[in-house]
Amino acid sequence: MTQKLIINGGKELNGEVTISGAKNSTVALIPAAILADSPVTLEGVPDISDVHSLISILNEMNVKTAFEGTTLTIDPSEMVSVPMPSGKIKSLRASYYFMGALLTKFGQGVVGLPGGCFLGPRPIDQHLKGFRALGATVENEMGAMYLRTDDKGLQAARIYFDVVSIGATINVMLAAVKAEGRTVIENAAREPEIIDVATLLNNMGAKVRGAGTDVIRIDGVKEMHGCHHTVIPDRIEAGTYLIMAAAKGKDVTINNVIVKHLEGLIAKMEEMGVSLEVGEDRVRVTASDRPLKGVSIKTLPYPGFATDLQQPFTPLLMSAEGESMIVDTIYPKRIKHIPELNRMGANARIESDVILIEGGHQLEGAEVTATDLRAGACMVVAGLLAEGETVIDGVDNILRGYDNIVEKLTALGADIYMEDRED
Repeated sequence: MTQKLIINGGKELNGEVTISGAKNSTVALIPAAILADSPVTLEGVPDISDVHSLISILNEMNVKTAFEGTTLTIDPSEMVSVPMPSGKIKSLRASYYFMGALLTKFGQGVVGLPGGCFLGPRPIDQHLKGFRALGATVENEMGAMYLRTDDKGLQAARIYFDVVSIGATINVMLAAVKAEGRTVIENAAREPEIIDVATLLNNMGAKVRGAGTDVIRIDGVKEMHGCHHTVIPDRIEAGTYLIMAAAKGKDVTINNVIVKHLEGLIAKMEEMGVSLEVGEDRVRVTASDRPLKGVSIKTLPYPGFATDLQQPFTPLLMSAEGESMIVDTIYPKRIKHIPELNRMGANARIESDVILIEGGHQLEGAEVTATDLRAGACMVVAGLLAEGETVIDGVDNILRGYDNIVEKLTALGADIYMEDRED
């Protein structure tokens, strides 16, 4: 039995919403926690399907877990290295963080190739380049990665990434924390989630310096221990609710945000004419008395405009006056939401992976599909803006990354609910 999300659009949003812990941090923090020799407690963990998938993978490796409210306790003291079940791996891109963690913990690991949202090619060649530089052998056999080290174990190295990669930066950090000597990662990604993972590793006894810059230095340690760690707020969830508030909000406050993480989005919203009041850890959006203006968006690595906010932002541009343009330099093939929006009455086209939008068109409710996680958020924004009923299929994609989205939007005054769909 699958589910569908139904939105009766046009309702005004009012009130406050509190942002959950960051999905993109949490899915790396959980594999990182297995490097400890005693329990790790993570606070602020979002209740999303990706987290439950990771917990079930841990349980199969004899890691004890307890997830209550937003607190996840992970006890890896009796963990065993077993080949990771490919079924769960296929549904979860972040499972590849177990590659670096298992190499460090056991000197070997078997990990199925990752799944997750299909946004065009997401090669893991930079991850493998890093592992090999540290002295591991990596072989692809029947769709699974076999990782091994020799008797000497992992040895520190200087690693230069050919392209900036969040996943590779985190994975090589996990692999290098116990490697003998000093590992230097150059051309590292600088996203806030990388700082969050480095903070956890350092709380566990690692020596990671430079996270948040393009050069990270890691001095290998012998042992790592349990600790308490609070996950940073989810900047993509925060951005999504900011966009929803700009689309249909009368007076909406988004709480538990790190404003610095949202500077790229906030700058574009101000350029459009969105009425924003930026506080220390909250942003208030009030209805503007003038129509919004179209803008051009170019996604870039942090601190630029986040690729994960490109899709949720698109319906807002369709409601604005004038023309807008979107260039996604991170995932140029992140365009599957455009045909779905056009079914709702949008006027958008794609030319050489550039999205061109003619604004000022009222969206109409329709039956659409959430083709991936952020396209799902896009469809929710569009449904809130549309006249009439919008039915969204592919709800599982949305639940991978948005904690209690139906409850949060209902509390703001949206007419939104989940219903079972007969397969």
